[in-house]
Amino acid sequence: MENREKVIIKTSFVGIIGNILLVIGKAIVGLLASSISIILDAVNNLTDTLSSIITIVGTKLSTKKPDKKHPYGHGRLEYVTSTLVSVVILFAGFLAIYESIKTLISPEDTKYDVYSFIVIGIAIVGKIALGIFFRIRAKKTDSDALKASGIDALMDALLSTSTLIAALITYFTNGSVKIEGYVGILIGLFILKSGIEIMRDSISKIVGERVDNETINLIKKDILELENVKGVYDLILNNYGKDRYIGSVHVEVDDHLRAGELQIIERQIATICYEKYNIIMTVGFYALNESDPFSKEAKIALRNILKDHKEVLQMHGFYVDKDRKIISFDLIFDFSFEKVNDSYNDIKQKMKGTYPEYEIVIIIDKDFSLSSE
Repeated sequence: MENREKVIIKTSFVGIIGNILLVIGKAIVGLLASSISIILDAVNNLTDTLSSIITIVGTKLSTKKPDKKHPYGHGRLEYVTSTLVSVVILFAGFLAIYESIKTLISPEDTKYDVYSFIVIGIAIVGKIALGIFFRIRAKKTDSDALKASGIDALMDALLSTSTLIAALITYFTNGSVKIEGYVGILIGLFILKSGIEIMRDSISKIVGERVDNETINLIKKDILELENVKGVYDLILNNYGKDRYIGSVHVEVDDHLRAGELQIIERQIATICYEKYNIIMTVGFYALNESDPFSKEAKIALRNILKDHKEVLQMHGFYVDKDRKIISFDLIFDFSFEKVNDSYNDIKQKMKGTYPEYEIVIIIDKDFSLSSE
């Protein structure tokens, strides 16, 4: 089976060849017929050629090996590629609207013939075929850039269809009815909508999205099945391209385990995450501090306090250091909750009131993966 990079590049080359042929055919017909809509359609196909070139360059750059300046690799460049493709789509949309408005203000006489309709019809079929081809390959490779190109190709087929309909109406009414401009504006708006959606999705991935719930739950399940692991918390996964992750996780274990036993657990987790999910995982440990009666009592007291704070999604990492007189724990607040400091101070004050001789240390965690549970 071909690797992902080769599939994306070969698919993009098919798109380049197909679009160049469409540009030539439509440009000739458009110039002979003096049809601004067909010439505009040819220009749109030219931007598609540019999209495919961008996809090839982006794919090649995203597969570059990590270096000293970019130790996490260059995988995120693929998301940048999708953004650039969306810019090209937006350009095509604005151009379609602009040129359509011009035809409404200053209409020109057009000279269609049967051959014009045949060329446009072939172009529509070709664009639909390219769009389906791109979508199939995008699904196979999970490539956002190919997905964007596929959507663009299908939008182009819609644009060409509108051009054909407008040309037929003009032809059969001997030029008395011209709707090219109105149809062009409508299709231009559809193209803009498509470009905005693609740009929104790619930028969201560049900013950093939560990993899908299914993957998060599978990782937690695998870790929880390991011997001596009592809980899994703070799972953080940073994406650096397609199926390239670097992450960290805390696991809860009995506080009597020795360093050698912790090392075995750490190696097991790191191996599972790398071999099964292609994740380089760093592992930290929380001690399950329940063997001591006082620690159990303090944890119960904290849980009773938290019953009045529904904004707290989870408490973990609870530990009582009796020698240094410290009670510490982590809290995860709902992202939508705005008065975190007020809640934090109230919880801390109540715990301090219950155990005045102890220092209360609270760490506020972020909900990186909790909502998938």
